[in-house]
Amino acid sequence: MDWFYAIVYGIVEGITEFLPISSTGHLILAGNLMGVPWPKEVKDTFEVVIQGGAILAVLAYYWRDFLKIRHIGSDRGQQRLWLGVVVACIPAVVLGLLFGDVIKANLFRPSVVAWALIVGGVIMWLVESRRATPKVHDIETIGVGRSLLIGAVQCLALLWPGFSRSASSILGGMVLGLDRPTATKFSFYLGVPTLGGAALLDFIKSREILGQIGIVNVVLGAAVSFVVAYLAIGWLLRFVSTNNFKGFAVYRVVVGALILLLIATGVMTNGSLA
Repeated sequence: MDWFYAIVYGIVEGITEFLPISSTGHLILAGNLMGVPWPKEVKDTFEVVIQGGAILAVLAYYWRDFLKIRHIGSDRGQQRLWLGVVVACIPAVVLGLLFGDVIKANLFRPSVVAWALIVGGVIMWLVESRRATPKVHDIETIGVGRSLLIGAVQCLALLWPGFSRSASSILGGMVLGLDRPTATKFSFYLGVPTLGGAALLDFIKSREILGQIGIVNVVLGAAVSFVVAYLAIGWLLRFVSTNNFKGFAVYRVVVGALILLLIATGVMTNGSLA
């Protein structure tokens, strides 16, 4: 059944990594509902690897845009964009290095994730209901100040597992005046160094565990994650061009409530996931 678990994990990761609905919450739910028998350290390492597949999907989807970095020496727009991305990563890097292990040990449990989904859904609904007319419509004009604030808001996902990195960065961008497509695209860009760095660090720490999974299952899960994430990115960009995020807000509340129900009925344990 390992190949089946790899495929399902890859699908869940690919769909949820860049949508504002928390990949952490959905991977927890999927793993519990399937009764995956893998040891915890194997699950953790496998999830890091397939997250790498989702990151590669961003690079593949925007490959033409990423090639423009070759002209960063003379292109002021590229300079502003990548300076903003780098600055936006700083809060998460600092917070992760200082408190990452403590947060995982004390907050990484299903009930915390469930409430993060619910509260994040409510905030998403409120942001959509009360936001002003967007002022920023181009990813190259976000600016360093806004980028830093978006990066700070992104830390909600680290401080509160289940809040969702994409949700926090997209909502932060919208509150700061970005339109939905621009906030969403910047969230994709920001995910490359943020998620890529975290994935590489965890891989270096735990690479020997991959042997317990089997190379075929590792490649299968990462490949499925890559393909599904690529499709999800394109779908989300088309969706936000004509729709708001209220549907995602409702969905988050429903999933969070489902996790709490499974905990209350004993179907899911509420032990630490770290």
